Amino acid sequence: MKLQGQIVDIINKRIYKGEITILDGRIAEIVEKNHNVSHYILPGFVDAHIHIESSMLVPSEFARLAVKHGTVATVSDPHEIANVLGVEGVEFMIENGKKVPFKFNFGAPSCVPATSFESAGAIIDSEAVKKLLQNADIKYLTEMMNYPGVLFDDDEVMKKIAWAKNYNKPVDGHAPGLRGDDLTKYIHAGISTDHECFTFEEGLEKLQKGMKVLIREGSAAKNFEALIDLLPTYFENMMFCSDDKHPDDLLLNHINALCARAVAKNIDIFKVLQVACINPVKHYNLDVGLLNEGDFADFIIVEDLIDFKTLQTYINGALVFDQGISHIKPVSFKALNNFKTDKKQVSDFRFESNAKQIRVIEALEGQLVTNEILADSLIENNNLVSNIKQDILKMTVVNRYQNQKPAIAFIKNFGLKEGAIASSVGHDSHNIIAVGVSDEAICEAVNLIIENKGGICAVSNTEKKIIPLSVAGIMSDDDGETVGVKYAQLDKMAKQLGSSLNAPYMTLSFMALLVIPSLKLSDKGLFNGSTFKFTSLEV
Repeated sequence: MKLQGQIVDIINKRIYKGEITILDGRIAEIVEKNHNVSHYILPGFVDAHIHIESSMLVPSEFARLAVKHGTVATVSDPHEIANVLGVEGVEFMIENGKKVPFKFNFGAPSCVPATSFESAGAIIDSEAVKKLLQNADIKYLTEMMNYPGVLFDDDEVMKKIAWAKNYNKPVDGHAPGLRGDDLTKYIHAGISTDHECFTFEEGLEKLQKGMKVLIREGSAAKNFEALIDLLPTYFENMMFCSDDKHPDDLLLNHINALCARAVAKNIDIFKVLQVACINPVKHYNLDVGLLNEGDFADFIIVEDLIDFKTLQTYINGALVFDQGISHIKPVSFKALNNFKTDKKQVSDFRFESNAKQIRVIEALEGQLVTNEILADSLIENNNLVSNIKQDILKMTVVNRYQNQKPAIAFIKNFGLKEGAIASSVGHDSHNIIAVGVSDEAICEAVNLIIENKGGICAVSNTEKKIIPLSVAGIMSDDDGETVGVKYAQLDKMAKQLGSSLNAPYMTLSFMALLVIPSLKLSDKGLFNGSTFKFTSLEV
């Protein structure tokens, strides 16, 4: 097979008219050849860090959507399903991903459970990590979120890092706000990347100290604007990633959108494409072609180098997307799950108190970090309740692996004026998380999740909607387009209930993420992520 177009040679920084010959899934020859074809041929995009599970799609369905945007490969952290199902969950992701022509590159989860301060569904210790890293399908050790464990030389943490070094596989980082001598020690332990920088200065320090910095633009956490000005100077050591991308967003765009935004800022096209296409392949030693003779025929054809509208996507020489149609077919699979809690009573969500003030989680638009603020209590019948006027709403995290009393906290900036929203996508342990205007609404939303053994839902005074997530309580067994449309409808309902957040469900899912400061809620109680200790709701 031969294809003509404007060949984009990223490394040599040139664009020329040429022809590519594909033979047995590889590029046999690239020659300069005059023709009248105007479209561009370039290496496919790579998402350098993503949790496939956050798309609420199994890998095979994620692939069907991603190729529409020119993505040919991902560096995928199966941390979410691992916290629910352990190694069995990781193996499910690998095997499902192998059923389609797409290059998933999974890692060995480094933090299962993420912390000892929450209830997860599984444990992956250093011996299990060692066995995973022996697998050729496992390309790296995933984000080392337990950075205190690195700083304090925790035995299990250091063993996991040592095994990654032993098998010559990179170690991903996760250290929001880490600076100075602590950062230096973290890097010297062998950690090579970070996708959690949320200021220019933090990104700059990490780059100057030898880390690869990922510019993250997901459905909730958005750091593109904070970090993009680093790219012109540090393009050899940066990558693009989503981290978490919800299904409605994946219908619209992927890494291609970050390229378009970077080019719109007049950043050199070759530098942008090195970040989007080349650097992840080199850093993680991926079996992904880079448009050289002898490489796997993994490339895309785009209309222009401004909007990067994808016309065709090829993986191993196979046409997997063409003129708006994904050629990746749905596959069958057996859904795995781990959901063992009973339905709750309204009284389970009472919090008896006479405290005048309470600690409140302040959710921040576009960030995973939160603030801790103090607010006046609203008490009815000795029960702390939501203060709708002040937008101080009750939230809960409910253990989904066993029957336990729900943990209670309060949160600002969700803005609900009616009903409740809930989800069994609750990073990192994926317990049930809900926020609402009343105990009754919260209970109804939580029970809707329990009845379906996982999902995301919204309840109003007159209506309730749910997207069931039958795969580990975090992914749907439905097709990507259907899930994307249903998610958009649910997102709209949450906003009709009053939420002003851009991505209320994605934001909600991170309010139990203890490793990100400052204040979060686990199924065991209110947690200060800055001191890494539990704290009291009442002041």
